[in-house]
Amino acid sequence: MSTDFQTGRQALGARLRELREDAGLTGKDLAERLGWQRSKVSRLETGKQTASAVDLESWADAVGVPEQAPDLRSRLRGLESQQRSWRRQLAAGHRPVQERYVVEYQGAANARGYEATVIPGLFQTAEYARHLLAQGAELMRSPRDTDAAVAARMRRQEVLYEPGRLYRVLVWEGALHVLICPPAVMAGQLDRLVSLIGTSTVEFGIVPFGRQMPLTAKHGFWIFGGDKVVVETINTELTYDSAEDVDLYGRVWEQLHDAAVHGPQAHRLIARARAGLAG
Repeated sequence: MSTDFQTGRQALGARLRELREDAGLTGKDLAERLGWQRSKVSRLETGKQTASAVDLESWADAVGVPEQAPDLRSRLRGLESQQRSWRRQLAAGHRPVQERYVVEYQGAANARGYEATVIPGLFQTAEYARHLLAQGAELMRSPRDTDAAVAARMRRQEVLYEPGRLYRVLVWEGALHVLICPPAVMAGQLDRLVSLIGTSTVEFGIVPFGRQMPLTAKHGFWIFGGDKVVVETINTELTYDSAEDVDLYGRVWEQLHDAAVHGPQAHRLIARARAGLAG
């Protein structure tokens, strides 16, 4: 269990204890009101057990402050964001992670994404992906299974050819210029992006250099099916599924979308990046 998770759980427990003490109740008194074992009250207050949403509502009612239930549930949702360390995930190589993403995309008929520094995996060519995955293995000191990982990443793209799906993806223009591979490989990657513009399952937009921005997106993120957000950092993959978090990221995505260009304008930006490779 992560240190951040445990610290948050202890903070929630401290708040529960505070509410009980404010009500003038002992732990035994509260356990009797709730019909719980006294040990459960103790475990929740000391952060040794994670409360359920029902536990928190019952607690708030029992101490006479039902209006505190929404705040307690919000604290719980903060604990429930899933954190997956890349070091642990990549212990067996990149292939298992890529295969999990295949299942992720197959289960989501629609997704919205934003990337600032890299072409999204859903649109990558095999050679571009090969360089990224090899660099990732070097950085994380994980097993080198690059060929198998590339093959799995390419399988993820099968969803692009299935009717009824829609992937609305934005990138910052800088991602078109970041050379993590030889220029010839990047040229092929840019050509791949051009081929996707106008397809029925893809809406591709680019946030241009110099555009007046309503906000600064701190990092890339993906919203799957309107009910889950996935954020990748250097060392961790984070998943959020509360309605508040999904709505927040949705608002950020919409503002980025409003700043982006599409169609022929996006094509021109890609062409400019490709011309820069020759220089």
